[in-house]
Amino acid sequence: MVFGAIVVWNIDTRTASAAEPLTSLVPVPVSVQPAAGVTHAITADTRIHTTPAAHGVGDQLAALLRPSTGYALPVTDTTGVPTDGIALLIGGAPASVGDQGYQLTVTSASVQLRANTPAGLFAGVQTLRQLLPAKVESRTAQAGPWTVPGATITDHPRFGHRGAMLDVARHFHPVATVKRYLDQLALYKVNYFHLHLTDDQGWRIVIDSWPRLATHGGSTQVGGGPGGYYTKAQYQEIVAYAAARHITVVPEVDLPGHTNAALSSYAELNCNGVAPALRTDIAVGYSSLCVSKEITYTFVEDVIREIAALTPGPYFHIGGDEANATTDQEYQTFMSRVLPLVGKYGKKAMGWHEFVKTTTDTGAVAQYWGTTTSNAVVQTAAARGQKILMSPANKAYLDMKYNSGTPIGLSWAGFIEVQDAYNWNPGTHVSGVPESAVRGVEAPLWTETVVTPAHVDYLAFPRLSAIAELGWSPWSTHNWDAFRLRLAAQAPRWTALGIDFYRSPQIPWSNTNTTTTTTTTTQPSGTWAPNRAYTVGNQVTYNGVTYQCRQSHTSLPGWEPPNVPALWQRL
Repeated sequence: MVFGAIVVWNIDTRTASAAEPLTSLVPVPVSVQPAAGVTHAITADTRIHTTPAAHGVGDQLAALLRPSTGYALPVTDTTGVPTDGIALLIGGAPASVGDQGYQLTVTSASVQLRANTPAGLFAGVQTLRQLLPAKVESRTAQAGPWTVPGATITDHPRFGHRGAMLDVARHFHPVATVKRYLDQLALYKVNYFHLHLTDDQGWRIVIDSWPRLATHGGSTQVGGGPGGYYTKAQYQEIVAYAAARHITVVPEVDLPGHTNAALSSYAELNCNGVAPALRTDIAVGYSSLCVSKEITYTFVEDVIREIAALTPGPYFHIGGDEANATTDQEYQTFMSRVLPLVGKYGKKAMGWHEFVKTTTDTGAVAQYWGTTTSNAVVQTAAARGQKILMSPANKAYLDMKYNSGTPIGLSWAGFIEVQDAYNWNPGTHVSGVPESAVRGVEAPLWTETVVTPAHVDYLAFPRLSAIAELGWSPWSTHNWDAFRLRLAAQAPRWTALGIDFYRSPQIPWSNTNTTTTTTTTTQPSGTWAPNRAYTVGNQVTYNGVTYQCRQSHTSLPGWEPPNVPALWQRL
């Protein structure tokens, strides 16, 4: 059975169930060598030993394991190589694992995890947690045993940049929701978090020198809700939370288009000096800062300066997409003024791929969001040495509907089922852009229809795991039939974590301990019925259980609450 780039299978049938987690890992590792007949048990006596630089990762592992196991799991520094318990060691890993990889060795006596950096150890810990029973994710005490299958896993990422984006501009999402998503990203070795902070419908971060951006520009959202914004302290809280999970935050302020919230906040940013009304629809392409006014560049510099000062990561995302209200010359003029400001405040420019037609700076990263496999701007940028971050909208956009029947999401780039999200190669996707020019992959989640954490769950899972594997695992391991089985095995873990995932019919969930989808063309018993309009707050009963509507919709055939947790909350 081919499982990784280098895999040796020699498992006695009597120990196959113990070794089963080794065949269920997402992303799939580079090399897995099972140790037949070997398991390691984590017990009340287990200690976590760390080299001093790894103590933080050890504390995180202990915090994960303590609630479910009930064990003390003390974390102690060591300068040697412990022969018992769990050892997290900086140094001694193969050179091939680089700065982000690891080597995990499990024997009956110990679990030894080695890496060259704390980030590599953290990645290894995510693999270790997947080797434990899914109930390890529970925040309450569970019954053991807590066994890890014997093996040696040597692993490192295909691409150094594995990202996810959350749009908080269309619908505002509070700090707690962002942290929850960061925890989910960390499990699948995502290491960049792109935070889309501004758009036509809302400005979501305080800028001291332009306070109405937040108080006025952040006062609403799509559909007319109350909106919201982050204080600088809250933004720093997000950055620190991400950094503790070895995730780098990339802030985005979309310019010069997608700026209606800013234009409404300050009339002087408009060429006619008149502030437009706030917008709560989802139209795009109509807004632009006034390219000819000097105050525009004062404004942009203030915004970049204040956000850059709060952001330790190397990138500042300047958007640049769908600037339909500017001419090509205006766009060129604007970018020629703005890109040097990014560098002035110590950051490298990242933007949607349109912007690289204005610069030859090889440090500028173009994020490709197109739906075709040929793009002259991107091909030219790659040829001159610029790196491309792959986010093709018809493959990687998590806000696209799975199919015509799924209740939330958009469909302008097409429907994206799990297999569509998995079956594309970032290293060959765009003609003229070889793998050597690809910085990595990112899965954006736009939020025109995303209101609650359950909506985030439903659109991100399972597709986020597919994009994460494309970013981490070697292409030689790419196999849809194997992936769908490994993905199915993740379901109990998602359930334990409270993730309301979409139960795609492409995945054999019935092989796991998850609720299976039920469909019917006849009306089920209870007060729910197909083809009926429900609004937020409506309650229905089915089989004696009461559910409350989370999002207004017309119901489809098939009993919805088990199928679409984004729509209904069990009371």
